[in-house]
Amino acid sequence: MATIERHFPAGLFDSRYGSYAHVVTARGGRHVFVAGQVALDAARNLVGGGDLAAQTRQALANVATALAAVGAAPKDIVKVTIFVARYRYEYRDVLFPIFNEFFGEALPANSLIGVETLARPEFLIEIEAIAVTD
Repeated sequence: MATIERHFPAGLFDSRYGSYAHVVTARGGRHVFVAGQVALDAARNLVGGGDLAAQTRQALANVATALAAVGAAPKDIVKVTIFVARYRYEYRDVLFPIFNEFFGEALPANSLIGVETLARPEFLIEIEAIAVTD
């Protein structure tokens, strides 16, 4: 059985606003590695065009679909890496509410990385995940 614990250590700033836990520990279970997901639907159509919020929701939906295929769920995610094309600080105001909605109380450790471009120029975000499940 997997045990996942999220930690918000004293002496570090409160990371809940940023939609993540500073430290996540996992014991037991099966490790699931989800490749970077972008805003493509099952027919390979781009969802959201130039809208970062819409692309983020689709990329997260794809993460959830990938997890569900192996019996996992967003609550099982222990680490995400988020790549944002042409990142600007104000994007946090778009991203954080969506991440909070998706993860709820089960905040993973995360890294938010600004990059010049992703695999295709129309992609605005790519999200990869690591989960631990029973």
